[in-house]
Amino acid sequence: MNKVLATADEAVAAIHDGASIMMGGFGLCGIPEHLIAALHRRGTKDLTVISNNAGIDQFGVGPLLHSRRIRKMIATYVGENKEFERQFLAKEIEVELVPQGTFSERMRAAGAGIGGFFTPTGAGTLIAEGKESRVINGRTYILEAPLHADFAFVKAWRGDRLGNLVYRKTSRNFNPVMATAARHTVAEVEELVEAGQLDPDGIHTPGIFVKHIVRGPSYDKRIEKRVTRG
Repeated sequence: MNKVLATADEAVAAIHDGASIMMGGFGLCGIPEHLIAALHRRGTKDLTVISNNAGIDQFGVGPLLHSRRIRKMIATYVGENKEFERQFLAKEIEVELVPQGTFSERMRAAGAGIGGFFTPTGAGTLIAEGKESRVINGRTYILEAPLHADFAFVKAWRGDRLGNLVYRKTSRNFNPVMATAARHTVAEVEELVEAGQLDPDGIHTPGIFVKHIVRGPSYDKRIEKRVTRG
């Protein structure tokens, strides 16, 4: 089975207005930049984007925000994106802020078929409003629901034609859990190899979770905030 598509534009062709999309990455590390750019070119709108944060204004999720393609963001951090912050404060975009550990676990639960889980994170705060709570061993926990999506865009270092993926270092952030939590996962990779060339023990995301795979022609690998010492 060959899951390879020729271009990122082909990979996003089936994404409809109003879709929910998980986008991997932490800041600018491990983001599916070519798939996001292709989605922007396509003009798809009214999106619900599920991403740890929105990166920066000119790159990654930023152009989708500037062109007002995103109706709702589910994220853990407003971060360095000034346009995201502006839209959030002006109530021009719907935002659901989720504690980072809860964010990751909600997606893991979705991929594992778990109907919900109890966590102490957020108990007694605004996060707990409207949620079931219970006391376990003297501590208050709140019930969190799994987080699903129509699509997931993930970025890996290497992948094969069957969709098996290997991430490199920090890019192994939210990408693996997102790959399991969506109905349709599209992966972009830096290196595309033939089936059998990846060490089975080193595969992070099995190809069963990946619908399509595309090789990115090049990567900027920008630095979100450069810190130097004198």
